[in-house]
Amino acid sequence: MKKQVISVTEAARNFAECVNRAHYQDVTFVLTRNGEPIARITPDRQKHCTGKELAEALAEVDLSAEDAKAWYKDLQQARKNLRPAEDKWR
Repeated sequence: MKKQVISVTEAARNFAECVNRAHYQDVTFVLTRNGEPIARITPDRQKHCTGKELAEALAEVDLSAEDAKAWYKDLQQARKNLRPAEDKWR
């Protein structure tokens, strides 16, 4: 993915172009004010899975009792290891 640093003023003047380049050319724009980064325009390429979607997908899987217990144990361990996401902009 390409990254381009531009001022907020430049982004405002060329907003539609920035959005199109983010979407079609996979460019991330870092917006600056007084030389400091304050925001980003990024392509939305991440796949998201809600808890409901995960539950629906798991309902379709036929796990043995042993596999289900192992999966539950792995899930509990993963929950213990979760950390809040860092906000790199603060």
